[in-house]
Amino acid sequence: MGLAIVAFIAIFVLVGSAGLLIAWRTGMTSRLTVAISPERQGLSWLERLRPERAGESLRAAIQPLDRILPKSPLELSVARKRLTRAGYREDAHVRIFYGCKVLVPVVLAALVAVGGVTSFLNPFMAYVMAFGLGYLAPDFWLGRQISNRQLEIRLGLPDFLDLLTVCIEAGLSMDQALSRTTEELRASHPEISDEMGLLLIEQRGGRPRADAWRILAERVDIEPVRLLVGAIVQADQFGTSISKTLRIYSDALRTKRRQDVEEKAAKTAVKLVFPLVFFIFPSLFIVTLGPSLLVMSDAVEKFLK
Repeated sequence: MGLAIVAFIAIFVLVGSAGLLIAWRTGMTSRLTVAISPERQGLSWLERLRPERAGESLRAAIQPLDRILPKSPLELSVARKRLTRAGYREDAHVRIFYGCKVLVPVVLAALVAVGGVTSFLNPFMAYVMAFGLGYLAPDFWLGRQISNRQLEIRLGLPDFLDLLTVCIEAGLSMDQALSRTTEELRASHPEISDEMGLLLIEQRGGRPRADAWRILAERVDIEPVRLLVGAIVQADQFGTSISKTLRIYSDALRTKRRQDVEEKAAKTAVKLVFPLVFFIFPSLFIVTLGPSLLVMSDAVEKFLK
């Protein structure tokens, strides 16, 4: 009981400190906003609750919490690289990520304290699990976002290469065809269009084409893009036809996708064994053998009487 009281007091002090910090940061932000743009001074509380302004307020509230966690330069570099792979490239995203690693454990601990979890679980273990899961939850979420983005890029790459090949064969240069393809597929494949748009920005900024494509492969971190970058760099160095290279690679990607689907379809029969054994077969046995067992039990009872 004493340990639960100490943990509750610690959580209360931490939440109160975070509230004071957020209030101070919000006041300073509002004063700066009024000084920079006076026309926003007259916003009512109802206007500030709109989704876009609510998102800004939430970001402003979470960002200061990242100062609580000690971070090394290597850890920051790894987190920034993972966020970039998930499509979050702003510096504020790193601060929001570490702010969530502070806020989520506090929220889970508060839920443990309020929800009565300690009544049937050791309070120390409950709070340790709450803080541990809350600290690791942003990492799990970020890993899921990276996997989803990589999957979308992998699925949209053949279509992107087909349109890029058509543009090159129509007479456009590589950069012009890449720009046109990026604009055309921005609605249907936004992830790969976003990465290719960043590639174009780097090339226009003066980065060599080969280096820009290698950075793209490192940023996306999937095998099809690495192979594509290698093929494009080799075609650029040796002067071979880029359109033919892209068409061959696009056909190879579609063949690989069809083989993956066939492999998953072949594994379906094996994966269905466990649901059949544990869920479907017992139901069938009950339906088919249940009446017979009842009849046999009645016959045995009559025979014993």
